[in-house]
Amino acid sequence: MPAPVVARSGRELDETSDAIDTVNVLKGKLWDDQSEFDQEKDKGTFRDYEGACDRVKNFYKEQHEKQTVEFNIKARVDFKSKTRARMGVWQAMEMLNTLVDESDPDTELSQIEHLLQTAEAIRRDGKPEWMQVTGLVHDLGKLLFLFGSQGQWDVVGDTFVVGCKFSDKIIYPNTFEGNPDYRDEVYATENGIYQAGCGLENVMLSWGHDEYLYHVLKDQSSLPAEGLAMIRYHSFYPWHREGAYRHLMNDQDEEILKAVQAFNPYDLYSKSDGLCDVEKLKPYYQGLIAKFFPEELNW
Repeated sequence: MPAPVVARSGRELDETSDAIDTVNVLKGKLWDDQSEFDQEKDKGTFRDYEGACDRVKNFYKEQHEKQTVEFNIKARVDFKSKTRARMGVWQAMEMLNTLVDESDPDTELSQIEHLLQTAEAIRRDGKPEWMQVTGLVHDLGKLLFLFGSQGQWDVVGDTFVVGCKFSDKIIYPNTFEGNPDYRDEVYATENGIYQAGCGLENVMLSWGHDEYLYHVLKDQSSLPAEGLAMIRYHSFYPWHREGAYRHLMNDQDEEILKAVQAFNPYDLYSKSDGLCDVEKLKPYYQGLIAKFFPEELNW
């Protein structure tokens, strides 16, 4: 059964999340030429980059100051120490949808519609079922906001490695100056607490909806490594777009990187697609869910 949720408005989280996506769309490049669905889209129709920047910069200042090694260790201990809810994937999608009762009027797009749009764009391009269902569930980690996160800063936003020097490839890198790890004699070094070539599976990424969902699903699904990587790293822009942290990568990460880059356009650009008929699509995706997930999962 779902656990009691914290009474919170989804409007601010949704607006912040949309503004973060807008900045990533407008400042970024499109890597994967194989994603056919977005070739005709006018990227200029998304909200103006500068208009999103003030809100996003204030968000990142708070995130960058609070995402410390100490906090991230505590977040992972907290994750392992309790089950927030027990429910199936579609039920989780419906719970996430409650965030959007007061959603951003600029998009009028519910969370469940964004998930279906992402999955449908992947499906139209003829990608495999595991990638379709990955698109369907990739943002379910935002349930953290309902389960009692400390704020927005530990739910959404670009992710980065904690425990080593903050990369200058992270958005607004100067805002890390208020983070106590910024001048730590160990954490501020190039490798920090890690070894070169250790592999990204062995580093600690800033806690948020990506990392949370990855930990939920890695032992409760039959998704391949590429699907789990798409979930864990889809907000890891300093790595998959800017090329940071290569010194921590191993050979497996090179292949994983290709998968994450292939997924990213479906996440960013599908938000401008037409509305999905949820009830019409529900049987197909419930069938996919049954192939890759148990009836109920511990959240």
